[in-house]
Amino acid sequence: SGSKRIATASADGRPYVQHRGGPSGFLRVMDERTIGFADFRGNRQYVSVGSLGQDDRVALILVDYPHQRRLKLLGRARLVEDAQTLQALTVEGYQARVERGIVITVEAFDWNCPQHLTPRFTTEEIKAAVAPLHARIAELETALAAHRGAEP
Repeated sequence: SGSKRIATASADGRPYVQHRGGPSGFLRVMDERTIGFADFRGNRQYVSVGSLGQDDRVALILVDYPHQRRLKLLGRARLVEDAQTLQALTVEGYQARVERGIVITVEAFDWNCPQHLTPRFTTEEIKAAVAPLHARIAELETALAAHRGAEP
């Protein structure tokens, strides 16, 4: 999926949840216990980033709507700005400005109940699914026009 929710807590324990998104594949598996993503310029509030400076614990919810799957991750995050890590987290062809990377050491995870997840699809997924239908309609319209003796 191209989106996730990340939750952090301030030094006094106040929770904060923020949507983070990007193109498909923006969340990268770095090794068997580490994931990371490029943190793109957004609303410039920096609440999550500020909280990570005080408490590195994070929770993520990753939802695969088409397949009705939900993964919860708990871990510890660190902000990275070194060129090598940022390059590994950069998504080729995506034009958003990368402000930093966020690397998370996964401490626990759980595949959560999919019971109430409504399947949702991206525009690209819908276009791919209906492309054969459009092609078949064009083929039938051409055949019908030929049958009627008209130009397609």
